[in-house]
Amino acid sequence: MNRVFALILLAVTCFNSVFAQDGLFNQYTLGSGDTVRISVYGQDDLSLETRLTDIGVINYPYLGEIKVIGMTVSSLESFIYEGLKGDYLINPSVSVGIVEYRPFFINGEVKNPGGYPFQPGLTIDKAAALAGGYTERASKTKIYVDRTVNGEQLTLNADRYMQILPGDIINIEQSFF
Repeated sequence: MNRVFALILLAVTCFNSVFAQDGLFNQYTLGSGDTVRISVYGQDDLSLETRLTDIGVINYPYLGEIKVIGMTVSSLESFIYEGLKGDYLINPSVSVGIVEYRPFFINGEVKNPGGYPFQPGLTIDKAAALAGGYTERASKTKIYVDRTVNGEQLTLNADRYMQILPGDIINIEQSFF
């Protein structure tokens, strides 16, 4: 009976882990290093493309300075829509998209550690491949990911198939075998 309970608990934990990763990516918050494009249909003077700095503030026409770090794409879209609606435009068609995500970093037992451009769908194995592959001494089980979630820095135990997010720092430890 205890064995069945343990297997069920393991399955639920794995499911929740995968669900949490998808939820994190769907609620992706903008951060320094991201490049965003803001477009307002038919209003070229209200459209811009910019890379977010460490401060995370953009100067948007008519609305002034907007702190966008920590906002989701949809919340920024809504904020600009509400700000332009009424005084400036009757029913603005606002679109916000991410042109380029901030990089991720991979350290430790890979052939070329460093920062790399993020691409949706990256796993730790794929990130290691971008970094030239694992070294001979790389541990396939001692993998850690430093990730910021809701402004809090977390260190996660990871496996090679975990999806990574922009800004993640992957640490591949050395194996003793």
